[in-house]
Amino acid sequence: MIFVDKTQVIIHAGDGGDGFSSFRHEKFIDRGGPDGGDGGSGGDVIFMASRNQNTLANFRFQKELKAESGSRGSRSKKHGKSGVDLIAHVPVGTAVLDGDGKLLADLVNDGQQSIIAKGGNGGFGNAHFISSVRQAPRIAEKGEEGEQFMASLELKMIADVGLVGLPNAGKSTLLSVISHARPEIADYPFTTLTPNLGVVDIGKEDSLLFADIPGLIEGAASGKGLGDEFLRHIERTSVLVHMIDVYEKDIVKSYKIIQNELKNYRVNLTKLPQIIALNKAEGLGEDDTDDLIQSIKEVVPKKTEILAVSAKSGQGVDELIRRVNTIVKAEKLKTKRLKSKNKAEVMPILRLTNMDDGWEVSKQPGLFLVTGKKIERFAKRTDFSSPEGVQRLKDIMKKMGITHELARQGAKHGTKIIIAKDRQLRY
Repeated sequence: MIFVDKTQVIIHAGDGGDGFSSFRHEKFIDRGGPDGGDGGSGGDVIFMASRNQNTLANFRFQKELKAESGSRGSRSKKHGKSGVDLIAHVPVGTAVLDGDGKLLADLVNDGQQSIIAKGGNGGFGNAHFISSVRQAPRIAEKGEEGEQFMASLELKMIADVGLVGLPNAGKSTLLSVISHARPEIADYPFTTLTPNLGVVDIGKEDSLLFADIPGLIEGAASGKGLGDEFLRHIERTSVLVHMIDVYEKDIVKSYKIIQNELKNYRVNLTKLPQIIALNKAEGLGEDDTDDLIQSIKEVVPKKTEILAVSAKSGQGVDELIRRVNTIVKAEKLKTKRLKSKNKAEVMPILRLTNMDDGWEVSKQPGLFLVTGKKIERFAKRTDFSSPEGVQRLKDIMKKMGITHELARQGAKHGTKIIIAKDRQLRY
């Protein structure tokens, strides 16, 4: 299957079913009264993380994820059937963002679910509106529309260790030696075209998940080579292993190139702990190795460890894995303590007012525009073909003070009023 780690889909939760308007018509029962049932709620769009998925390729052809809409209510106060939720399975590590780039869900655990779009509520039938002063209401609401928007899906692999470096630094060779992964290996650059994962067993109980991403080159942040798109797969890692070929003409320059690309990424990845692995050191003498380590030590942060290794011969590999494991454990412990601290510091938020009740009236050429979450919601549920429904909306506007404000701003009998973008009525 083709590896896809970024795509866009249209999310459409189910619409609510319309309420029903009817009256009992049974033999020997005079004026049986209203018995129209409510519409069913629309289904939600839910994303579920699954370890059985490893790519977003399924969404290349399924560009719209639409949940089932609710059914209309019916006579005898029968409630419409609710729409079935749509559950979309995505790989563990998938982030879901809305059109503005706001994170809606970060699915990092197998089986984790998140409601991405809520289905619309069903409209009330006329049986709902009976009261002591309104014995025969002919009002039936429209169902609410389900949430609909364009969403971006980004897969960020869940790995403990990220392998970075220039093309042909030996990352894939190291991964094949320390794990059962079998990435493509060759003597030319860019043999790794997609990220590879490998599990490294440490003793009987511990294991580490390594991620090998395609090699970076200078200017990757600007799109050169394979670009820096694959760097998202090491955002979650606890430590980076920066591999450098000791036979590079200038290993200091090689180091700086990669660090610059990591820094220029949308998240500054140089803040992650790193280990520098000088690879292919099996052919170097002890003095040459010491000289290389000393030269690179002058430009790396003081606490950064530098090891001479050989992925091909195994020289220094065990020590590298041991040091990596130590850092990963320390970082996970630090993250756990930070989460516990943040959880303890969370204070309840007390809201004095319900902001959904707010509204605004603005005068436009030839009309008035009314905005506000609550009044727009009522307008969307109103059947404008029903005089009783429109009158109910006007009564609600009067109770909320909107009618008074319209009059204050100069609204006259017959003035056009627009609510919820396209719902229109006359003052």
